[in-house]
Amino acid sequence: MNVLLNILLGIQLTTAVAMIGLILVQHGKGADMGAAFGSGGSGSLFGATGSANFLSRMTAALATAFFVCTLLLAYFGNVRPTSSGSVLEKAPVTAPAVPPSPASQIPGSANNAGSNVAVPPAPAASGAAQIPTK
Repeated sequence: MNVLLNILLGIQLTTAVAMIGLILVQHGKGADMGAAFGSGGSGSLFGATGSANFLSRMTAALATAFFVCTLLLAYFGNVRPTSSGSVLEKAPVTAPAVPPSPASQIPGSANNAGSNVAVPPAPAASGAAQIPTK
């Protein structure tokens, strides 16, 4: 399975680089106007109209191969193994440690009444002693 993923990734990268090259080589729609005024270029390697057809067909074929590889990589990336080859699945299940209750951590609670912890006095119930007056 790993070899297949590496082959698909190699094909995808190759088609991506080739598509970039083909797209950069192609002429835009405004390039024919410059050729009409004497820039040459009409006598190219593929002929006057052959280059547009060849390059556009090659770009379409490479784009199709790129998208097929992308879909296959996405599919194989989400496939779960049928056999339990995971180390985590074979590990024994143990009960989690129970943390101490929050009430046992409060100073002066019923659980810590016999300890030598100094508990500060509780604030006044009315709250008037805490508000400064003029």
